[in-house]
Amino acid sequence: MMHKANHRLLRPIVAAFVGALTTLAYAPYQIWPLAILSPAILFLLIDKVTTRTALAVGFFWGVGHFATGLSWVHVSIDTFGGMPKAASVFLMVLLICYLAIYPALFTWLTNKFFSGKSSTKYFLAIPALWLLTDWARGWVFTGFPWLWLGYSQINTPLSAFAPIGGVQLVTLAVTLCASSLTYLVLTRKWQCLALPAVIFATSFVLKNINWVTPNPDSKTTFALIQGNIPQELKWHPDQRWPTLMKFMDLSRANWDADIIIWPEAAIPALEKELPSFLSNVDSAARLNESALITGVVTQNEMGRFYNSVITLGDTPSGEYNYQTQPRYNKYHLLPFGEFVPFEDLLRPLAPFFNLPMSSFSRGDFIQDNIVAKGRHLVTALCYEIIFSDQVRQNITEDTDFILTLSNDAWFGESIGPLQHMEIARMRALETGKPVIRATNNGVTAVTDYKGNITDSVPQFKTEVLKAEVVSTTGTTPFRTLGSWPLAIFVLLGLLVSWKRSRNL
Repeated sequence: MMHKANHRLLRPIVAAFVGALTTLAYAPYQIWPLAILSPAILFLLIDKVTTRTALAVGFFWGVGHFATGLSWVHVSIDTFGGMPKAASVFLMVLLICYLAIYPALFTWLTNKFFSGKSSTKYFLAIPALWLLTDWARGWVFTGFPWLWLGYSQINTPLSAFAPIGGVQLVTLAVTLCASSLTYLVLTRKWQCLALPAVIFATSFVLKNINWVTPNPDSKTTFALIQGNIPQELKWHPDQRWPTLMKFMDLSRANWDADIIIWPEAAIPALEKELPSFLSNVDSAARLNESALITGVVTQNEMGRFYNSVITLGDTPSGEYNYQTQPRYNKYHLLPFGEFVPFEDLLRPLAPFFNLPMSSFSRGDFIQDNIVAKGRHLVTALCYEIIFSDQVRQNITEDTDFILTLSNDAWFGESIGPLQHMEIARMRALETGKPVIRATNNGVTAVTDYKGNITDSVPQFKTEVLKAEVVSTTGTTPFRTLGSWPLAIFVLLGLLVSWKRSRNL
């Protein structure tokens, strides 16, 4: 009896270890073959087991995957969130267990409805269910689509699929390769390796296709200000003016740039508290025929707070006016960091959790591009850059660049900011638009339209990144079609697989 119990526990334990190894496929490690090997082993672990065991295997794979891959979240909760240690650990465990539900759902559905070793199971049902549960994780409770497998391939030939179907088409290519390895082990049919060979060969061909064309007339000089303000001091009242003067001094030396950019919430005060300061910045930018973009916290006439972006200087809106100033207001808010889920139930506990700035309201899903120095920039504030469809739908025919402002100082010297930059690079590749990324303490960088980092400055230093960037004309298939082709694949794949399984 003890031997059987140990045997039942072995698969979940192995799954947790394999899930943890998957983190090494992403930045900063980028051992990308692990993104194929890890799910392949997961598929093997759920072969010939009960649905209950399959559920446990998927859950523990997810626990290993998210506990290591999202370890950086605890830095923000524990170090900067002001929470008691017990509460921060509890919240982190809760987050990991919640996210692990999705791979558990994948393994449960696979074994519940698609048993056996049929080719349709491994080459249709499994990839379709993987995408389906990934999409669910990216949508439920506003979504958390971090650590999708496709991101691990940003530096590999498989990234060439991103302009066609986005990061999830890359994920599909990864899962198909993983399924092929599993099917080979289970059936000894070596011919199934032809599929990964075709996938990689196709990716090499796609690498040479330029879906968009660089536009020399769009050359723009950016100066990205990395202020490196310590997070623990940022909102202290006595640090307000030293912080503002630091940003102004760094900007003053770079008025020759077309556009100067400060990071997310660079201004450590409500916008309405500093109208004179912002008017002076606006005048200085105009005098130097430049524009300045900054993150700032705003409050509307109804008393609602927004995490916002405003432009000053050379803009179509004219001189700065607090009442009429165009703003981008963040849509996708970070759970617990910027809003409290199930607020009526959990808000009474907020004093115990001592969560900072957890009362933001959200802006609209579709908003106008911000315009500075004649350039149109689609904006994604910090966490929003992980939502590919939001970025895609906000790009217009006039869009020149993707702008993302962030403050990853919340995550210290962890792997989080490096993963964040990896995700931002994928947005450039999907849409064919360069990404301009300004942060408080890194990673501050610029990519080209293929997602390659062309300019960057070191983390954790006060730096100014000066870069000339060229936008593009044309569009990618992903920007036009979005994920609809993949949704059709998922639907047809599951229907065909289910029908085949019923006939066996």
